[in-house]
Amino acid sequence: MAPAGNWITLRTAIKNGADAVYFGCDKLNMRAKAKNFTLDELKDVVDFCHKNKVKAYLTVNSIILEDDINDLETILTAAKESGVDMIICWDVAVIQRCKILGLPFCISTQASVSNYQAAEFYASLGAQRVVLARECTFEEIKKIRSKTKIEIETFIHGAMCVAISGRCFLSHEIFGRSANQGDCLQPCRREYEIYDKKVDSSLIVGEDYILSAKDLCAIEFIDKLIEAGIDSFKIEGRKRSPEYVAKVTSVYRRAIDMYFKKQLTDEIKKELLEELKLVYNRGFSTGFYFGKPGTYDFASLEGSASKVRKEYIGKVINYYKKAKAAYVQILSGSLKKKDNILILGQTSGMIEMTVEKILIDEVEVDSAEKGDRITFTCDELVRPNDQVYIYKKED
Repeated sequence: MAPAGNWITLRTAIKNGADAVYFGCDKLNMRAKAKNFTLDELKDVVDFCHKNKVKAYLTVNSIILEDDINDLETILTAAKESGVDMIICWDVAVIQRCKILGLPFCISTQASVSNYQAAEFYASLGAQRVVLARECTFEEIKKIRSKTKIEIETFIHGAMCVAISGRCFLSHEIFGRSANQGDCLQPCRREYEIYDKKVDSSLIVGEDYILSAKDLCAIEFIDKLIEAGIDSFKIEGRKRSPEYVAKVTSVYRRAIDMYFKKQLTDEIKKELLEELKLVYNRGFSTGFYFGKPGTYDFASLEGSASKVRKEYIGKVINYYKKAKAAYVQILSGSLKKKDNILILGQTSGMIEMTVEKILIDEVEVDSAEKGDRITFTCDELVRPNDQVYIYKKED
């Protein structure tokens, strides 16, 4: 299951092998600052997923306040009419309304389901699936799996929160913006300093970002998770970039397929791990799968540890279908032959490619600069105003 924060990442997730996608509308989900979809788009989103044989899961997983009830009714009614496959939730108000409307629902990790009796309780309410608490170890998951028939989902990749199951109040305390309503400003991701007023001196706390957990990465033990009988593997990242969604989804897709073909070796897992390092990450951790994380599981920097960055260079002016060529205006920086680029568009999704040949006024050149209008071969259809980025490693 891959994240979709907008049309670009939705198309990208499906193109790269997701069996299901999860997304939010503009209210009542845990990623309020993601672009999200509007209720008016919901049917188009679900239809697009189903056309591509992909399940569509809508997150309604924030705390529901009294003033949210009318919005909840509107969202769930629209979800029912749109044919959403499942609602991801945990507030009892959402569960109750799903039951009334006959909407399949899944219990979010926010519920901290950590034992089989909790899983069975939610099953008795009608839940089809539970997303286990992120604090569950591999051995605990196996025990829960052996004692309940309800579907089990776990996270395999992406951001981890320092708080239990993400129920954090730090953002609310400092900024008045509640993480439990999807509005976290992530103060945990910052460097902290202790100030001693008596001596007018301060110290940076530790060498690491002491509240900022590394990202979860399960690629090196994905085979063990498959064998544990987990029904759904979830990738975190509704606020992350299209290249992140593309790379992470495609890597785990390949790993799972290779496992069932008996081709997934330790050497291949190492190669896949190196691929995952190319996109946004805070460094990697095994999370709680093999016990409580240690101090080494906290990030050592703010932002991404990846050495690959994308830089905006221009936009598509036109696309010539017969020649399979893109006509692009360079608006910033420069482009050379053999450079790797990304083309992003609401309808085009994400196209990653290497520029093999550059033409200016039908004359081949080695590079193009700001102000140039160029043509290059592009096998996939792109559209006017699609954004073009160069994708390169930092020194």
